Amino acid sequence: MKRILLNGFALMAFFTMKAQTEQDSTAYKNRKLKIDEINLVSSYYKQDGNNSAVTGGIGTEELTDISTALDVRLVKYGETGKKHTFDLELGVDHYSSASSDRIDLAANSSASSADIRVYPSILYSLENEEKGSTFTAGVSSSTEFDYQSFGGTIGYAKKTKDRNGEFSARLQTFLDQVKLIQPIELRTGGEGYGTDSRNTFALSLGYTQVVNKNLQVALIADLVTQQGYLALPFHRVYFTDGSVHQELLPDSRFKIPIGVRVNYFMGDNIIFRAYYRYYSDDWGLTAHTASLEVPVKLTQALSISPFYRYYGQSAVKYFAGYQQHTGSEEFYTSNYDLSKFNSGFYGMGLKFTPPGGVFGIEKFNTIELRYGHYESDNARNLVSDIISLNIKVK
Repeated sequence: MKRILLNGFALMAFFTMKAQTEQDSTAYKNRKLKIDEINLVSSYYKQDGNNSAVTGGIGTEELTDISTALDVRLVKYGETGKKHTFDLELGVDHYSSASSDRIDLAANSSASSADIRVYPSILYSLENEEKGSTFTAGVSSSTEFDYQSFGGTIGYAKKTKDRNGEFSARLQTFLDQVKLIQPIELRTGGEGYGTDSRNTFALSLGYTQVVNKNLQVALIADLVTQQGYLALPFHRVYFTDGSVHQELLPDSRFKIPIGVRVNYFMGDNIIFRAYYRYYSDDWGLTAHTASLEVPVKLTQALSISPFYRYYGQSAVKYFAGYQQHTGSEEFYTSNYDLSKFNSGFYGMGLKFTPPGGVFGIEKFNTIELRYGHYESDNARNLVSDIISLNIKVK
């Protein structure tokens, strides 16, 4: 927690100086590239459970993660009046995992017990405000010891003639390399690890509609296909005869999530944000997600946002617990993320947006603190807590 506050307030001075030097450009369309918005988000996450896939569906799942992400948005208008936006993000996570440490069952503290993930991205958008159309394109990457991912995205959005509706389509791809780190007792060579590929392609379609001044509705649908090595090489599976094996899953997966989002504005001080999603894939997993968040404006500067999310899923057809698989099965996993369970996530957000800016600095306009607690039923037996701090300069 100390690190979150230090990360946030150490950069606060930089944001303050930057905000003071920025000149207000709202009265004209600026043709020079200017900083439009800066967001710094830091979070601390902690979980615990007793169904680690690393040790075959039993054992500790204790994990902590400290995450910091800096997002900078740059904006300019071209000679034709089109709006150019660049979103630059750099994120860094540091995690420690007791379950990953058990890849080597004899180690008290192996190299796998902690890791750092770095994930930069850039997204460019070209908006024709007169025609109500926006084109987007972006690239991203994510790097950690045993995983390397490169992503790309292109998208298009078009508003309706009355500007109350908008259709959007986006195509994303992630080309990943998985380092094949086996459980120590299954290794036949030295410390040299091979790699295998995992590729994901996703088409996202959406439509949003302003029904009236109080009600907004969004429909969302995705088509996702994955190909390649979809298991994790250090996940153990124990058979009924006591023998240990690597997790083995099919090399393809097709997913279809469909969702609806509804925002209802009850006057000027209360908003109801509701969401529902149905998910299905060809591994036999189906899931339902339902959430509700109710931001309430207490004063001109302060608002609170209590929230709750329910999630329930069935098990994939390849799942069984510790020492429940047999040698006759083609595929097998004891990863409880793929088991049948129900869970709840609830908490509160606190947002401070004074009209004159935080500490009287006009462009330093938001500080937001959020806390959430997650718990699943006895089938999954996982609990976690997360607290995050968001600082915005606009």
